[in-house]
This record gives sequence, C-alpha cells and structure tokens, in this order.
Amino acid sequence: MSVSTVRATSPATPTAPTAPTATAPRGRGARITLRTLQVLLGVFFGVASGAPKLIAHPTAVESFDKLGWGAPGMYTIGALELLGGVALLLPLLSSVAATAFIGLMIGAFIVSVTALGGENAATPLILILPLAWIAWARRAETTKLVARVRR
Repeated sequence: MSVSTVRATSPATPTAPTAPTATAPRGRGARITLRTLQVLLGVFFGVASGAPKLIAHPTAVESFDKLGWGAPGMYTIGALELLGGVALLLPLLSSVAATAFIGLMIGAFIVSVTALGGENAATPLILILPLAWIAWARRAETTKLVARVRR
C-alpha cells in the first residue's frame, strides 16, 4: 500500500462534499431577473395594491365594504402590502416578505372565489410563482435574519 493510498482513505480526510452557502441564482441573467422581479413585485404591492387601500380609493372601499371588513380591514391589508413591498426590496427581508405574500395571496384567492364571485381570482395564483422563486432563492437571507434575531 502506498503513502498516497493511506492518505486518501484516512479518516482525517473529509469525504463528504460541502454544500454551497449561497442560494441565489448563479448566472448573471438569473440574478438580474430575480432582482428585477423583486423590484417589480415590491412596486406592485406597495404602489399599485397597497396605496389605493391606504388612500381609501373608492374601488378599495367598495370591495372591503362588500366583504364586511370595512375601513379597518382595508387599512390593515394596505399597510401589510406596503410594508411587504418595501421588505421585498431589502435583501435581508426579501425571503420572509415573499413567503408572507404567498400566504396573503392564498387568502386573496380564497376571498376572491368565495366572497367576490371569482373576480380577479387568477391574479393571486399567478403572483405565487414568482414569490415562491424569490422566497427559495433568497432563503439564505432568512437564515442570516434568524441568526441576527437570536443574538
């Protein structure tokens, strides 16, 4: 048995490959696409979806009155959407925000189908896919956030 064979089978030599620490997409195009999605969804949730609720746009008021949730429900959902939209833009919070939005979109789909006659029911389902990609691709950020909170 040669010296090189002994070294290769020595228990001191690690044999298991180490997992990569980064979870973000590796290709430049994929990273750009991911970041673009984060910005677009952040702006969508903050400006196009949250702001009309916070300024009591008549269509938002009508929808929430129809649900029986009134102004408190409308302002709460609007604030969550605005804050979540901002959180999508912050690297440390992007995965948590995307995961929270998935839950919100599931709720929006259920409410749309059961209480609003299915109007715009496809929108929340469509948004779940890019949100799931963001949550998965940025999951290392959640680990960092948990580590900071535990300190």
